[in-house]
Amino acid sequence: MEKATFAAGCFWGVEDTFRQVKGVISTAVGYTGGHFPNPCHLDVCARITGHAESVQIEYDPSQITYNELLEIFWDCHDPTQLNRQGPDRGEQYRSVIFFHSSEQETAAQASKQKLQISGKYDKDIVTEIKPVGEFYLAAEEHQQYFAKKRQKSSNYQAL
Repeated sequence: MEKATFAAGCFWGVEDTFRQVKGVISTAVGYTGGHFPNPCHLDVCARITGHAESVQIEYDPSQITYNELLEIFWDCHDPTQLNRQGPDRGEQYRSVIFFHSSEQETAAQASKQKLQISGKYDKDIVTEIKPVGEFYLAAEEHQQYFAKKRQKSSNYQAL
C-alpha cells in the first residue's frame, strides 16, 4: 500500500470523490501544510494554522497508479483558484499536492505542467506541490462526512 495526500477545497467532497475509486483502500480527512500543531477545525477556519484541509489516501498501486490519482485530483476541483473552491474562501481551501516521495514529486510536477500547457484553463494553475508534513486527523464527525449523511438520509427515508 502507498499513500497520497491532496488538498482541493473542502475535504468532505474531495474525500468522497476518492472513496469511490477502485484501488483506494482508505481515506482520512485532516490538516497539513501549516505550522500549528494539533489543530482543530475551528483553528484551521480561523486561518491561524497555515494548514490546508486535506485528504490522505491509502491506495493499492497494483489497482490504481499515482498518475491516475493525480488525474482525479485535477478533475475534482478548479486548480486555477487561489485560496478558494466554489463558495469556500481562505488559505485552508488552497490546492496542494503533498508528495510522499521523490517519485510522487516528479509525477506531480509533470502532471501539473502537462495540464498547464493543455489549454484546458486560460489562467495559470496555482496548485502548490510540497512535501507532506505532519498530517493531523480531523475530528470523527468530519471523516466520511458525505457517506454518513447519505446513510442517515436513506435510513430516514426507509422509515
